[in-house]
Amino acid sequence: MEAETLALAQEIDFSMWGLFMRATLTVKLVMLILIVASVWAWAIIIDKLISYRRARRQAVAFDRAFWSGEPLDELFDQIGMEPKGRAERIFAAGMMEWRRSHRDDGGLIPGAQARIDRSMDVAIQKEVEGLQKGLPVLATVGSTAPFIGLFGTVFGIMNSFIEIAEQQNTSLVVVAPGIAEALLATGLGLLAAIPAVIFYNKLSADADRITAGYDSFADEFSTILSRQLDS
Repeated sequence: MEAETLALAQEIDFSMWGLFMRATLTVKLVMLILIVASVWAWAIIIDKLISYRRARRQAVAFDRAFWSGEPLDELFDQIGMEPKGRAERIFAAGMMEWRRSHRDDGGLIPGAQARIDRSMDVAIQKEVEGLQKGLPVLATVGSTAPFIGLFGTVFGIMNSFIEIAEQQNTSLVVVAPGIAEALLATGLGLLAAIPAVIFYNKLSADADRITAGYDSFADEFSTILSRQLDS
């Protein structure tokens, strides 16, 4: 009897595809949701890694140009009204307000310093929103995927017990497939959640460091303009 049971168990397809195809509709939906969530999370992760690397490279290049000693008006004319780099857009926001604050006679409209600071703050906030776009999705996947997988596991085990009760049989052939399908849902949940949590923490820290660099540049730029205003 044991030999016959083992022979029947060996005939069962325990591959991921086989477990998926044997699962109930509810467990299949759970697995599909987790697979989509995992793919979505990895797409965001790859996009952010590329985006942050580009932002750091552009910031270094602009910082080199900014401190090269070239007049700021000439640097602004080279960059143009619609720069591509994030740091350049912050600089352009300050320079545009600086130019708008000059009257036709060459004098400055009162409150120029405050308006320039606000313009750069708004530009920084827009860049921060761009940097952080997609990170809430990683946080959501990381916090919910294990529970979604657990729901599939509970549902799968429940169906296994129902199968046992219907067949009045607790042999390996009856129990193993259902348990395997249930645990596969848990595995997919962890597979989606673990990378999402790890990279959410890393990317959040990277975004904070990049933002801190923008804030520092805005403060330095504001100080330079303040000296020119006072002079």
